[in-house]
Amino acid sequence: MAEKTLNPFEIVQHQIKEACDALKLEPAVFEILKQPMRCLEVNYPVTMDDGSIKVFTGFRSQHNDAVGPTKGGIRFHPGVYVDEVKALSMWMTFKCAVLGLPYGGGKGGVICNPKGLSAREIEEVSRGWIRAVSQIVGPEKDIPAPDVYTNPQIMAWMVDEFSKIREQNSFGLMTGKPLIIGGSAGRGEATARGCVTVALAAAKKMGINVKGARVAVQGFGNAGSVAARLMYDAGAKIIAVNDSRGGAYNPDGFDPNAILAYKEKNGTVKGYPGTKDISSGDLLTLDCDILIPAALENQLTSANAGSVKAKIVAEAANGPTTPEADATLRSKGILVIPDILANAGGVTVSYFEWVQNLANFYWTEEEVNTKLEQMMLRSFDAVWNMHDAQNCSMRQAAYLVAVDRVAQAMRVRGWLK
Repeated sequence: MAEKTLNPFEIVQHQIKEACDALKLEPAVFEILKQPMRCLEVNYPVTMDDGSIKVFTGFRSQHNDAVGPTKGGIRFHPGVYVDEVKALSMWMTFKCAVLGLPYGGGKGGVICNPKGLSAREIEEVSRGWIRAVSQIVGPEKDIPAPDVYTNPQIMAWMVDEFSKIREQNSFGLMTGKPLIIGGSAGRGEATARGCVTVALAAAKKMGINVKGARVAVQGFGNAGSVAARLMYDAGAKIIAVNDSRGGAYNPDGFDPNAILAYKEKNGTVKGYPGTKDISSGDLLTLDCDILIPAALENQLTSANAGSVKAKIVAEAANGPTTPEADATLRSKGILVIPDILANAGGVTVSYFEWVQNLANFYWTEEEVNTKLEQMMLRSFDAVWNMHDAQNCSMRQAAYLVAVDRVAQAMRVRGWLK
């Protein structure tokens, strides 16, 4: 029987309720956390290249600011809808809380297909959105960042437009910016680096020797390719990777640096010498020690979770494991490091970028990487200890840690009378 597709807003509300009940928190905690404190819908005109006027609809959801200003990406996608934006802002609250960042969660989106827009039209959509939400965002209020189909250039346009409104440079408005206007060294590899840090920590806890450990990576894009390289540098054996056009598998392993060079030349990892093609589905069920899903959501489902042979699943992607698959993996003794911990390296270095902007003092890449590793390990230990104490999954433990931290902030601020 196929799994029921749930509204993401309903899923996150269920996760919050479970955590509140497990922690025996006062009912007011759930009442406050079950919905965003603010969700703005905007409609604004853009002059298209042909001279016509098109009205674009955008959103910005701000979930909770008990521990600090809200933080989260802005996506340009034809499928953006309000419940998705709300849910993503709520998940960002807990991702930030797991890492102990002084942020609540935010998320934004514009309903558009950037692939069908010219560069000038994308710039106008970007500038229009920031003008429309300018009253509720800013370095002290809400800090957006790149997400699906947005990038450093789009952040630069938005920073420029907001700076015009403020009549002063306001680089701290956005993270994920180009280095020349306040971006942070190390941001490009941060998601993968954070994921590998916690995967190695989990391997140590489970008595897995990283030297020679077999690793499979689903999705050989930015996060996946960097994760494969870092695991290889740590002594692991990369046995399989794939992209949208095919896969490459060799049980004896291969050099991910060499296969990346092959992909850059040929457009895919498929056909790399010494490997055989492997489907995305078969890669997920390979006999390996560490599996890193770094592609799309809902890859591990009730249909294939029973066949997964990895000892550790480190979720570099957002939502790669369905709730039913999560339960199956736990029943098999497979440790799943949840996305809100495993891929939180990106928002952590975004936090570093914001701090550097506010101080107008910038760190080296080595300093950024060192601070990132320290924060990821500290957060992993907090989640592992909760998982141990409560005898629950790492995902449940992550939510317990996160919800407890936000509840503490609301309590001391007097929100829970």
